[in-house]
Amino acid sequence: MSRTETVLANARIVTPEAVIDGGAVVLDRDGRIAAVDPDGSRAPGAVDFDGDYLVPGLVELHTDNLEKHFAPRPGVRWPGLAATVGHDWQIITAGITTVYDALTVGETAAGNDRLANLQAMVDSVAAARARGMLRSEHRLHLRCEVSHASTVQLFERLAEEPLVELVSLMDHTPGQRQFTSFEMYRRYYLKKFHFTDEEFAIFVERQAAAHKLHSGPNRATIIARAKARGYTLASHDDATPEHVEEAAAAGMRIAEFPTTVEAAELSRRHGMQILMGAPNVVRGGSHSGNVSALDLARRGLLDILSSDYVPGSLIQSAFQLAATIEQITLPQAVAMVTCNPARAVGLDDRGEIADGRRADLVRIRDIDGLPLVQAVWRGGERII
Repeated sequence: MSRTETVLANARIVTPEAVIDGGAVVLDRDGRIAAVDPDGSRAPGAVDFDGDYLVPGLVELHTDNLEKHFAPRPGVRWPGLAATVGHDWQIITAGITTVYDALTVGETAAGNDRLANLQAMVDSVAAARARGMLRSEHRLHLRCEVSHASTVQLFERLAEEPLVELVSLMDHTPGQRQFTSFEMYRRYYLKKFHFTDEEFAIFVERQAAAHKLHSGPNRATIIARAKARGYTLASHDDATPEHVEEAAAAGMRIAEFPTTVEAAELSRRHGMQILMGAPNVVRGGSHSGNVSALDLARRGLLDILSSDYVPGSLIQSAFQLAATIEQITLPQAVAMVTCNPARAVGLDDRGEIADGRRADLVRIRDIDGLPLVQAVWRGGERII
């Protein structure tokens, strides 16, 4: 390759074990890390970090951000490639170099923009990636709403797409998982859809019937077919011991957004990686009244953070955890947004600053406690 060797010097390098002050990292011509020098470097042409942090490229397993770009307002559909590139720009400027775009398969209410845009989102990500239009590396995460009548058929249609690697199972019907509290369910959907009391009663009856008819068979079918294809499986919004036992029996590796301490503790005992939302950390609690990610972190029950609906929250949450929770170091917090998510989906070539790893790297300047992305390298090439 024509790429020359790059030296990043005078950095605060965040490795899995420590922060190396004043160190240097050498990137080879093949886009990998050739050396980490704790003594620094004075090589001619070295990029002087002036004491800024150097962290691995962030790895995002669950973001709904693409859906927002396809439907920026109710009833508005944005052109596919333009929406995908706009989403990608937000992702890479947040320091995320590997992203699993989470796409909802199925729906909880008729007329949802997500389902109408589903195939276009898959096609646009594949086309933009094939044409070299994306700065981050995009893969796909299918979030399967098991109560929807057509979820299995939709899953089968999308499952052969080569970018699909991660599958999670959701059930947003009353009394299930995130909505074990009916009052929480009522508040959420009245706010979302502006139902009258009569409309809400009809909606609840319809959703309860859908759960009874479809959730069990759809869940079993999708688990079997996802495992046959070798996809990583994740649970979603587990609230009770029964939910966790069900996930463990299915061989799920990731517990996404457990809603109670009890569910998180049991998930850990079953060896699942616990994923929580970075916005939950930044805001200091769940927006829907579920368990706080900070509470789980203090209990040692947090492995992975996801930006969910705010890409910039990912790096902010890592620095915030290290600054506010005594038992969590910056390397441990950064691992929650880099190597931990990478390993959870079988990506062993990235996520840490070490010899031989892919040179996905982010320069961070900490200004008054707010980490700001200054530059990003992917595969040794500077992107921003």
